[in-house]
Amino acid sequence: MPDLYFGMRVYVHIFVSVNLDSRKMLGYIWQYVYTSFLRYWLKWFIRQATGTCELQRICSNYKPGATRTTKAEYSLRSSKNKVLREALGTNKGKLEQCVDQIMKEKNVKPQKDPLFKESLHICLLQITGNSSLYISVEDLRKEVFNSENQEHEAMLLKLWDLLMPTVKLESRITKQWGDIGFQGDDPKTDFRGMGMLGLINLVFFSENYTEEARQVLSHANHPKLGYSYAIVGINLTEMAYSLLKSGALKPHFYNTVLGTPELRHFHQLYCYLAYEFDRFWVAEEPESIMQFNQYREKFHNIVKTHLQDPDVTLTVRSKN
Repeated sequence: MPDLYFGMRVYVHIFVSVNLDSRKMLGYIWQYVYTSFLRYWLKWFIRQATGTCELQRICSNYKPGATRTTKAEYSLRSSKNKVLREALGTNKGKLEQCVDQIMKEKNVKPQKDPLFKESLHICLLQITGNSSLYISVEDLRKEVFNSENQEHEAMLLKLWDLLMPTVKLESRITKQWGDIGFQGDDPKTDFRGMGMLGLINLVFFSENYTEEARQVLSHANHPKLGYSYAIVGINLTEMAYSLLKSGALKPHFYNTVLGTPELRHFHQLYCYLAYEFDRFWVAEEPESIMQFNQYREKFHNIVKTHLQDPDVTLTVRSKN
């Protein structure tokens, strides 16, 4: 009887696995057929019926934001027209000329659709800007903190002054750094993973949301629920960086920046993560800092879920 029960379980498992694999295969086949054949003819048919190209319909049917820009990006990337595909890699300075070329290729008349040019231009600023933003962020991540660089040192000391305005730092290398969550006597060793990006984010949060940052630091120094403020902050920089690299932040930037996203927009996104993670940590009341990775992953999943909302905007909403 046990053998029969085991055999039935194996059969059911195989049956379910085969069904799932079959569905995936059918999904892949349908996707290939649609993108390679059906989509082209569907677009052609609608063009004949409406007198407008797909990009025109996207720009006129959707308000500025993630839904419009995401659909425009997909349309350009999936196009069989080389001019449209290459628009995704155009430099900012040549985007206006690029839009004119697209309008010529798609036979779009400015007199008939006066809003199209500006709408498409904004979409392309957002799409290409997201790529250039990643390059800028990556450059900062690769920049190593250098104790002999006066700008680096000044920024580190500024972080202390912003967070601990009433406490004087006894010396550059001191155990006092532990009061704001660094691991050792010299914080430079903690920036190895995220480079200057980690420090710049910490300073940006402390400078632009000073009251909130000090509040978060006070929570981090709680005797029971405390955590290493600076170390966790650098860890959240890595989270922001990975979300940017994967493209998950596109909806947020497409909704919040009607143009080219810049470094300050990335730093503001970091501020959201730093503030919201603290609220999340305090609400969850972990038993120990040893559970940090578990709760970090849970918070990460919450953020990724938010980013699946086409209307998402991740901004600091302080109660102060």
